[in-house]
Amino acid sequence: MTDHPRDRFDLIPDAAAEAAFLDALDRGRLHHAWLLCGVEGGGKATFAYRAARRLLGAAPDPSSGLLGASPDDPVSRLISAQSHPDLLVLERAVEGGKTKKSISVDQARELPEFFSKSPSQARYRVAIIDAADDLNLNAANALLKALEEPPERGVLFLITHAPGRLLATIRSRCRRLAFPVWPPHALEELVRNRTGVSSAEAARIASMAAGSPGHALALASGATLDADRLAQGWVAAQTVDRAEAISVADKFRGAEGQERFETLMDRLIAAVKVRALEEGASGARWAELWSRLSELPERAAAINLDRADVLAGALADLQRTKAAG
Repeated sequence: MTDHPRDRFDLIPDAAAEAAFLDALDRGRLHHAWLLCGVEGGGKATFAYRAARRLLGAAPDPSSGLLGASPDDPVSRLISAQSHPDLLVLERAVEGGKTKKSISVDQARELPEFFSKSPSQARYRVAIIDAADDLNLNAANALLKALEEPPERGVLFLITHAPGRLLATIRSRCRRLAFPVWPPHALEELVRNRTGVSSAEAARIASMAAGSPGHALALASGATLDADRLAQGWVAAQTVDRAEAISVADKFRGAEGQERFETLMDRLIAAVKVRALEEGASGARWAELWSRLSELPERAAAINLDRADVLAGALADLQRTKAAG
């Protein structure tokens, strides 16, 4: 697994974004709400935590970029331990080992109360919403109320992968920072430096990551690479090894099993997508399979289907698609 953004200190998401933020801070024109936009895994959450450390008083560490801070700084330690009293993070809650589908209105209502209090250890109080796309409608309206009454010493970071889906009234009350996709050569360098994989493997990962450093690092983790190789093998093989599939499905139990299942399904969907694109005009059946598989994980979670059964069904659909050719 890759580090959580609150524990990343050596990844600089976007130097231009950090310079813009520091310029506003240094000139005393710090906006109360920042909309961080870009592809998922593009470094937006990492930026938010880097900016939060600076606002909450962590000593600068120029060797780690404009917003760099040492992981040994007391402020950094409190943030990593999720115990800093002047930082509030809203994200989808986990209950019974399952992650909720959205950020609830009750969570969003914590914002006004949090910002109504004076900072206890720092100059500012900081809140991070990761991601604003996960707010349900009532939660979005509750957030809007908080934005309409900007706190004097409060700063809010809203992370979004799809800003167009947010309420226009929310977007209009925020200063926007865009995080561009990373070019392949930068992703390759990041993966090589962080994981030590070969240049060829780093290039393959970069091509799959779609400009997202977070996605690239996740792909470079051992478990994700194994899942990717397995999925590619299933798509390329004439038939799927049933015993192998059963062995894989046996590891889907519990919270860790959920992560394994999601990773494998993600890589299987990606492998089918590549096959559909390679087939071109004659790949209609692969495109249809890609569409069906893309909807499967969310539908399975909605009605609580057994993960092993979901994988078995997906592989059976894959086999039918091959046979139709």
